[in-house]
Amino acid sequence: MAQRTLACVACHGKEGRAASDGYYPRIAGKPAGYLYHQLLNFRDNRRHYGLMTQMVDPLSDTYLMEIAQYFAALDLPYPAPQPAKESAAVLRRGQQLVSQGDPIRQIPACAQCHGTALTGVAPNIPGLLGLPRDYLNAQLGAWRTGQRRAHAPDCMGDVARKLPPEDVSAVTAWLAAQPLPADTHAVAALPAPLPGAKAIVCGSAPTP
Repeated sequence: MAQRTLACVACHGKEGRAASDGYYPRIAGKPAGYLYHQLLNFRDNRRHYGLMTQMVDPLSDTYLMEIAQYFAALDLPYPAPQPAKESAAVLRRGQQLVSQGDPIRQIPACAQCHGTALTGVAPNIPGLLGLPRDYLNAQLGAWRTGQRRAHAPDCMGDVARKLPPEDVSAVTAWLAAQPLPADTHAVAALPAPLPGAKAIVCGSAPTP
């Protein structure tokens, strides 16, 4: 499989550790279900990037799952984060949205779905740490404009459209500056809901 995925690491970096330009994300160690769903989304035009679509278009669901499982099994260290350049007030706002959300605007905390440690929840929810700020900004922008979609109900699209640009900037600035915890693996279950938080229902692709 390492030989078969050489086209993947050409953009995503050696062993899927991420490229240095900030736009191709790390895929090593991401939950297999999440990686599988994203390959399907590129193939089925819920995500738009021509090179990815061309690569995965001829591949079967089962083969896409094999690729996802291969990268998910790679247990590799993360680099240190880049220091934040934003003000303390912006970073505080980002941390608040990530850990508590904004109940007035009905924006859930990122940690409500991505785990208290923000390392993801197996099998389908990715971690948010260890990703470049440019990539995080680009993806939230894609969710807001519909360039990135998921199976209905598209919960991330709903959340992203509620975030004003200044809050998107605060969230991504804070996330990109955080170090990874000692255990970087996705956890097995969602955290307990915050007091007063509404349950979030997200669409998901069937597993082959």
